[in-house]
Amino acid sequence: MGQIYQRGRIWWIKYYVNGRPVRESTGLGKEQAAARVLKEREGRVATGQPILPRAERVRYEEAAEDLRQHYLAHPGTRDLDEISVDAYIVARQSKGAAPATIRRELGTLTTMLRRAYRNRKLTHLPLLERPKEGPAREGFFELEQYESVRRRLPEDLRVAVQIAYTFGWRMQSEILPLERRHVDLEAGTLRLDPGMTKNRDGRIVYLTPELKSALAGQLERVKALERQLGRIVPCIFPHRGKGQRAGKVRRDFRKAWATACKEASVPGRYRHDFRRTAVRNMERRGVPRSVATKITGHKTESVYRRYAIVSDADLREAARKLTGTIPGTMANSPIDPQSEVRDNQGTGG
Repeated sequence: MGQIYQRGRIWWIKYYVNGRPVRESTGLGKEQAAARVLKEREGRVATGQPILPRAERVRYEEAAEDLRQHYLAHPGTRDLDEISVDAYIVARQSKGAAPATIRRELGTLTTMLRRAYRNRKLTHLPLLERPKEGPAREGFFELEQYESVRRRLPEDLRVAVQIAYTFGWRMQSEILPLERRHVDLEAGTLRLDPGMTKNRDGRIVYLTPELKSALAGQLERVKALERQLGRIVPCIFPHRGKGQRAGKVRRDFRKAWATACKEASVPGRYRHDFRRTAVRNMERRGVPRSVATKITGHKTESVYRRYAIVSDADLREAARKLTGTIPGTMANSPIDPQSEVRDNQGTGG
């Protein structure tokens, strides 16, 4: 039989597991509450469930600290702020955050709860109600739009967007952090080390002749910057000029990007649209999906398929191919070419 007893103001309990006594502080100052804890412990022992001595007293701060320690052991994850789930969702929605964005952010809280459960600080894993994701974005660049934006960027950034357009790599996390050691012009390859990518896998691609030439030119500009600064510049896309940031890796170029898009008459476009564009281009050219996913870094084909979107031009091409194959249709395409030009000029992807 178990028992409860008091030490100072705190009630303790004693129960038996496999015939061995276990003494535990409940941390409670009320006898009835301590009795409920004892009853719960004895119930777990009777049914063979694991004893989680502190499950009912785990605080958010303690679970959050466990997650911070996990992040320190596994670098590359994002920070955690203390939040109330429902209040957080409402607050983020009021600021215009998309449901998909909120879902990803709440993934951090889910990870925290899982760590607490694995550390035997929770008796069960709580389920969080997260907003449903809307349809995937469908923005992409037609060739003319891409070239129009690209030529309005500085020389080094033209190379960065050329990589994104060709291979679908992520701009901020994969392209801008590239270093000169990742380029092998003799072999014609560009690589990402394990840990540099979102899925933590390494990646290697073979350069197109155009991209190989563009990267060679960019490396020459980096060497010229080295001579100007009098020190080694390891990154491919450093800040230029003579300020404090000169020679340091460029982290972003949102202002230059927004200006280029506006001048190219495609305002509000995302650099992530290049990722969808690269997938569509590979689909059009018949690149096997098993190969394409290795190039773009999509972990599964199901995720890759979300990026394999269809453009209006693709639908028009399908109509041309179908013309005359169905009884009653004309052999010549009825599509007005001038209307296609107008439609392409009016689309933003």
